[in-house]
Amino acid sequence: MKKILFSMLLSAALVGGTAVTVQAQQQGIAMPAASPMATVTQKVGLSDIKVEYSRPSMKGRSIYGGDVVPYGKLWRTGANAATKITFGEDVTIQGNKIPAGEYALYTIPNQNEWTIIIHKNTKHWGDGGQAYKQEEDQARFTIKPQTNPRTIETFTINFANLKANSADLEILWDKTIARFTIETDVDSKVMAQIQERVVNGKEVPVGLYAQAASYYYDNDKDLKQALEWMKKANANDPKFWHLHTQAKIQAKMKDYKGAVKTAEQSMALAQKENNADYVRMNEKAIAEWKKMK
Repeated sequence: MKKILFSMLLSAALVGGTAVTVQAQQQGIAMPAASPMATVTQKVGLSDIKVEYSRPSMKGRSIYGGDVVPYGKLWRTGANAATKITFGEDVTIQGNKIPAGEYALYTIPNQNEWTIIIHKNTKHWGDGGQAYKQEEDQARFTIKPQTNPRTIETFTINFANLKANSADLEILWDKTIARFTIETDVDSKVMAQIQERVVNGKEVPVGLYAQAASYYYDNDKDLKQALEWMKKANANDPKFWHLHTQAKIQAKMKDYKGAVKTAEQSMALAQKENNADYVRMNEKAIAEWKKMK
């Protein structure tokens, strides 16, 4: 009986050990990826742009025109699967209209010129090889690469030069920067909201008057209308930041005397609430505008 029980336990142990070994072999060994995945997301205009890509490093290799990225060849713009770029709304890149959606970002680097490709097929591995079809390109355009004074060891994609309706996408590796501008239609969308919620709105909240006035000021629109809205925002419960914007609108309209008076009110409220930034901004503005009176 003891021999039978021992034999059963030994068999169970062997079977269990074998199962653990097989499971370990199936799972593999956890270790750092040679080209780890990264995602960078940036709000541009009124929606997000997202880039998903793998990041190889130089590791002593010659990159462009050398060991890694041959000149004149289609490149996945990173490593592993093709780099993907997703636009949350329609955008324009160098005159090319790109509908909202997900695309593959391919490039053809050369020493003095890069071809940038926004490709509709996102299912390819790498550059797609023979499966790649140029007719599936959404857009192709060329840019001039620039020399980076710094060496970038690890391949990097980021966003720079952010503006209200645009941003630059930068591809950086080794001593090369490839950059192109992505533009969005912001003005028509913001103006439609202002028309609906401020111009045609009923019982308009103070904050909306202030937002509309600030947008008009920032984008060189009807300053008389901007001033009217900002005065409504400041009518009953003025805030120092709203008063400061009102003063800037008045100064832009060359009413420097009125701008100084409004800035002094803004500064007094800012001092009362211990906001040193607005105290300083008002002091500087008042000094400048007093010279203009």
